[in-house]
Amino acid sequence: MNIKKINVNNIINNNLGEMKMWKKVTLIFSLVILYAYFLSIEMLPNNIVILEGEKININSLFGINVSGKNLDSIEASSDIKNGVINKIGNTTLKVSLFNNIPLKDINVSVLPKTTVIPSGSVAGLKLYTSGVLVVGMSEIEGVDRKKYKPYENTGIEEGDTIIEINENIINSTDDLINNVNKSNGNEINVKYLHDEETNQCSIMPIKTNNNEYKLGLWVRDSAAGVGTVTFYETESKSFGALGHGITDIDTGELIKISSGEFVTTRILNITKGEKGKPGKIQGTVENQKNIGNIYKNTKFGIYGKVDNISSLNLDSSKEMEVALRDEIKLGRAKILCNLDNQGVKEYEIEIDKIYKENSYDNKSMQIKVTDSRLLEKTGGIIQGMSGCPIIQNNKFIGAVTHVMINNPEQGYGVFGDIMIKKLKEAII
Repeated sequence: MNIKKINVNNIINNNLGEMKMWKKVTLIFSLVILYAYFLSIEMLPNNIVILEGEKININSLFGINVSGKNLDSIEASSDIKNGVINKIGNTTLKVSLFNNIPLKDINVSVLPKTTVIPSGSVAGLKLYTSGVLVVGMSEIEGVDRKKYKPYENTGIEEGDTIIEINENIINSTDDLINNVNKSNGNEINVKYLHDEETNQCSIMPIKTNNNEYKLGLWVRDSAAGVGTVTFYETESKSFGALGHGITDIDTGELIKISSGEFVTTRILNITKGEKGKPGKIQGTVENQKNIGNIYKNTKFGIYGKVDNISSLNLDSSKEMEVALRDEIKLGRAKILCNLDNQGVKEYEIEIDKIYKENSYDNKSMQIKVTDSRLLEKTGGIIQGMSGCPIIQNNKFIGAVTHVMINNPEQGYGVFGDIMIKKLKEAII
């Protein structure tokens, strides 16, 4: 009889190997869970602004609890995820782990329900930057005919904003040119903004054959265009427009402005939109009336004060409430546009999709133009119609923001409640 020998040491080693493997798997799994919780907590906002009656929706992982306390002016629902705050004021929401371990506080501001007068008037805009925006870089040929890149290794990139040279404030391209030429080729100290942070560097300007000093930077200090005024808010005498921000054509970055102007415009021509080729409104701002000053350029629109209310040709009897996003329904709605210098007209659209949880970009609703008059005139949504107010059930619900390039009959709109919140931030 053959008796098979059993190697006890091999069995023990195998078991120990499996235990070590499971320990590693357990450790990795635990670290992944901890990282997921860390990200979830980090993604919770520090501040929330809502309109009276609007639901607070805070998504978090199991065990992360958000609760509010009655702090004099406000009452928060104990179930914040589905809660509604109906009192105007400020409160603090407490974020904790299993109601025992405090994690962070969230400040909540509740704004009163607001009424606006929808506009729909096309207007011209001029934006002036804070400092000068770097939109490009290029080599420079010096007086010795050699090629130089004075900006190299300085940290300056396209999209950055130069705000000071040798402690002199830069407001325009002329300021930049004058200060660089004053250097006479000596090293200059440059202060600039990069991703909201202020940085400094030194650059040695290069003398050219034109007897000028250059940095090799292409810069811009202003932008202009045509868009639509969305609404006028009577209490603050302020306006909102476009529904999206003004970005630099070269860098694609949102332009940081120091000031801006809104003026009336006379429509010169309309290019009809086609598949793959968006149309546009062309207008002139020459010899036109001032509407007001622009104070804020955000990804949800531009905002400012109205100085000349008559230039907007508003009908005060059309003042209406701003709808909460829960009130918006799929189906019929209308937009207000001025496309022929003959005044604002109403056009029918359909709301095909609503993204109620979306507060991070200006594509809150998917819309479709159904009005045959508008389709005949523009082919659908065209450049310059950004900001056209969207009305449903006699409430202002949002503004047109984008066109779908492959189908100009369709596009997107931003929620009206987002624009109102941005307006309130701009005028505080």
